[in-house]
Amino acid sequence: MKKLILVLMFAVPAIIVSGQTAPVKWYSIEEATALTKTAPRPIFVDAYTDWCGWCKKFDSETFSDPIIAGILNSKFYPVKFDAESSAPVNFQDRTFVNDGKLGKAHQLAYALLQGKLSYPTVVFLTDKGELITPVPGYRNAKDFEPLLAYFGGTTWQKQSFEEFMKTFVGKVK
Repeated sequence: MKKLILVLMFAVPAIIVSGQTAPVKWYSIEEATALTKTAPRPIFVDAYTDWCGWCKKFDSETFSDPIIAGILNSKFYPVKFDAESSAPVNFQDRTFVNDGKLGKAHQLAYALLQGKLSYPTVVFLTDKGELITPVPGYRNAKDFEPLLAYFGGTTWQKQSFEEFMKTFVGKVK
């Protein structure tokens, strides 16, 4: 009986842990840009603010989904960017700052969101840091998965999102 208890004490936690997926590995924009030089991948930017309730919901429900986290970690360099940060950011051979001229918004947020400051907004960039598109608003994991699949490779260059969706089969339930 003692042996069975010992086996269960070690086996059950191992089984539970093995079924979990790693959380999203978030980078700074500088780290992601550097990584693309040695292993090219698109960059995904989550532009958020501390006060945004929908941003928090994105974190707790969508980005925590194991399938979403897996796609972000394997297909992109995911960047978490506070759109009201005061820290200077070096990107595309330019230093972006928050000098107060854009209200609370950081210059990089303004550039990536094309002046449409709404949060949350996710931004898809090529592996060279070129803007593909910003996508504003919260989405649950099931509705977010097709966006990641579409922009996580070169599909977006070959067909419209509407055409892509006609054949897309997701894994999120």
